Amino acid sequence: METIYLNQTSEKSVACVATVGMFDGVHRGHQFVIGKVVEKARETGLSSTVITFDKVPRQVLDTSFHPQLLTTLEEKEAILRQLGVDTLAILPFTRETAGLSARAFMQQVLREQLQTEILITGYDNRFGHDRTEGFDDYVRYGRTLGIQVLRGDAQLMDDGQRPVSSSVIRQLLAEEGRVDLMPHYLTRFYQLRGTVAAGEHIGHKLGYPTANMEPEDTDKLIPAPGVYAVWTTLEGEQQQRAAMMNIGNRPTFHGSRQTLEVNIFDFDGDLYGQTISVSFVKRLRAERRFNSLEALATQLKADKEQVKDILR
Repeated sequence: METIYLNQTSEKSVACVATVGMFDGVHRGHQFVIGKVVEKARETGLSSTVITFDKVPRQVLDTSFHPQLLTTLEEKEAILRQLGVDTLAILPFTRETAGLSARAFMQQVLREQLQTEILITGYDNRFGHDRTEGFDDYVRYGRTLGIQVLRGDAQLMDDGQRPVSSSVIRQLLAEEGRVDLMPHYLTRFYQLRGTVAAGEHIGHKLGYPTANMEPEDTDKLIPAPGVYAVWTTLEGEQQQRAAMMNIGNRPTFHGSRQTLEVNIFDFDGDLYGQTISVSFVKRLRAERRFNSLEALATQLKADKEQVKDILR
């Protein structure tokens, strides 16, 4: 897969089938539309192109906005490569970009820069500066620009009513810690990547040494506080190591800030400064305060056995 960054002068010479969106999470609904793009490109002998943005558009319009991303741009790129996309076109989102009407976007970006011949949109996808135009408008503009516009169907949640969406997935993760649902909705485990920093060594004193993880992207969503069964991978290794992770402010120790602590089973080594990836499998319980260190140690022992059963 080729990755290109678009600007006012960049141009792609190969005609393509394209889709455009933020595609945060590249969830099952996104994958359905992207699959249609790849399939249509093969049928027509065109190139398949996914157009996305370098940042969440709202960040440009509201500098105080702090997104909770399901995927970093690097993760998104890796997933799209696995889906068989020929080209990822990244559009730097600026106030000028935000000011483009839907028709201007289709002409300047889709037609002139990317040579788009077929555009496939999501069932509810809207673009353009006021987002008031919809699919019928895109079809009309496409006729004058030489772009055939098609639409993908919605993919539904398990309740059979709500479409799979990035916002619903964020709610499941941030409010309920439902990481166990992610292999179904994202088609993979939800992941965090970060660097191990020095901690307070409390876990070591209890017999459960932990790696204090600092996420490498502060905009990446952190699941709800609690204890999780996870797989960890150290940078440069392929091996997945069983672990349990605590997210929270350590109320037993009157903590005041959120920490992400990973206890990797049967591991003895120095992790400080290393990069680790965590794949969330299941949330065991919410974080809570214990009346004594002994009570906490007893709970951690039970948690570890439960995690082993889950990952086994």
